[in-house]
Amino acid sequence: MKNTAYDVPLFRGLCEFSAMNPISFHVPGHKNGTVFPDFAKATFGPLLSIDFTELTGLDDLHAPTEIIKEAQTRAATFFHADETFFLVGGTTVGNLATILAMCRPGEKLIVQRNSHKSIANGLELAGATPIFLNPMFDSQTDRYIAPSIEGLAKALQAHPDAKGVVLTYPDYYGKTYALKELIDCAHAYQIPVLVDEAHGVHFALGDPFPPSALQLGADVVVQSAHKMAPAMTMASWLHIKSDFVTRDQIQYYLSMLQSSSPSYPLLASLDIARAFLASLTKQDLTRILQSAQQLKEDFAESTHWFVEETSDPLKITLTMKQGHSGYEVAALFEQEGIYPELASHKHILFIHGLGELMRLDEVKLALKRIGQRLKISSNHATIDISGLFQKSYAQLAYTYNEMRMLPTKRMRLEQSIDYIAAEAIIPYPPGIPLVLKGERITNRHAKLVEALIKKGATFQNQYIQTGILVFEEK
Repeated sequence: MKNTAYDVPLFRGLCEFSAMNPISFHVPGHKNGTVFPDFAKATFGPLLSIDFTELTGLDDLHAPTEIIKEAQTRAATFFHADETFFLVGGTTVGNLATILAMCRPGEKLIVQRNSHKSIANGLELAGATPIFLNPMFDSQTDRYIAPSIEGLAKALQAHPDAKGVVLTYPDYYGKTYALKELIDCAHAYQIPVLVDEAHGVHFALGDPFPPSALQLGADVVVQSAHKMAPAMTMASWLHIKSDFVTRDQIQYYLSMLQSSSPSYPLLASLDIARAFLASLTKQDLTRILQSAQQLKEDFAESTHWFVEETSDPLKITLTMKQGHSGYEVAALFEQEGIYPELASHKHILFIHGLGELMRLDEVKLALKRIGQRLKISSNHATIDISGLFQKSYAQLAYTYNEMRMLPTKRMRLEQSIDYIAAEAIIPYPPGIPLVLKGERITNRHAKLVEALIKKGATFQNQYIQTGILVFEEK
C-alpha cells in the first residue's frame, strides 16, 4: 500500500496535539490516559492518548472548520460526494437523521420492507406514513431479496406525493440488484432516494466490486465504515450528492441525534479508513481477492452446503443441504474458534474483509472436523419462510400517532394471531424485522417465529418466548 502518513489530517492533528504532552484541566476524566486502572491501561492506553474533547485546534464535529472539516472533505472527494458527514452513532444515526429530514409527521415515505430496524425506528420518530415495498422471494437462495421495479412504479403511481424512497443496497449477504432503475423511477417523480449502503462501503473501489449507490445516482447514502473498511465499531459515513436534498436539515438532525461529545478515536478511525481505501492498489486487491477465492474453494469442498454466488466477492454465504440449519452448523464453527458474521435458518455468512487471510490452513482443518461431525448428526426438518408477502406494497394498520394512544397488552405468540403488533419482532442479526410494529400478526408469522426459536435464532425482544406486545383490540 502507498504511504498514507500525510493523508490523514484528523488523525495527524490528534497525534501532534498529544505529542505536546498537554496538561488536562478538561474532560474526559481519564486525563489523557493518566487516570485509568492499571489492569486495563495496557489495552486502552494508546487510544486514550488521543481521546480528547473540542479543544483549540481540534475542531468540532457539529461545526467543523479545521481538521474535521478537512478530513470530511477528503472523504467526500474519495467517494465522489457533494458532502460527507462523519458519524459516531453508526449507520443507524445517518438513517434516522435523513428520514427525519425527508418528511414531516403524516407525510409519506416509500420504504423497502426488508430494511434494517433503524429505518423502521426513523419512520416512527418522524411520524411518517410508510408505504412498504415488499421484497421478492428468491427460491434458489431461500431468501427475500429486493423489491421489484414494478412494485415501486405501482407505489409511486398510487402515492406520487411521497417525500422520498428508502432502499437497502447491497443486502447483508452482498447481493445487489438493478438499483439504478429504481432510483431513476423515483427521480422521474422528483422524489429523492436514501440508500442504506451499510455493507457496501468498499464498492467505491470499483471493479471487481459492484457500482456504489452514489455512482448509480442515489441522493443520500449511509455507509458503515466499520463493516468492511478498518474503522472502529459505530464509525460511519453519510454522503450527499443530490439536486433534491439539501444538507441543512440533515445536518440539523445529525447535531440533534449525535452526541455533543463525540469520540475522537472514532472520528480519527474514519479518517484512517478513508486513507486505507484510497491507498489500496490493484496488486493489493488482487491478493485480497485471491485469498477470498481460496477460502470459497475450501468451503466448496464440503457436501453439507453449497457456496452461493454473490455480487460481492468478499461475502461468502453457505447454504445448507440435508436439513441442517445454519444455526446448528454455525455453532460447530464457533466450537472450532471460527466466528461467522451471522447464521439463519439455512445460511451462514462469512465476511472475508479487505485483507489477506493468514490462517487458511487452520480453517481447512476445522472444515474437515465439522464435516465429520455433520456426517453422524441427524437431519432436521427445514423451515419454509416463503409466502410472507402477498402484495407488492402495503401500509401499517395504524399510523404511528394512533399507536401512541392505543392501550397494549402482552400475549403468548400463539394467541396473538390477528392482533396488531405493538412492538417489532426482530431476529438479530441481521436486524430486519420479521413483523413490524403496526403490522397484523398472522398464523404464518407465529409459526415461523416459533420454528426459528427452536432452531436457535435470537430475537431482540426480551420476552418473546413468554409473549409479544400487541394492541388490545384486533
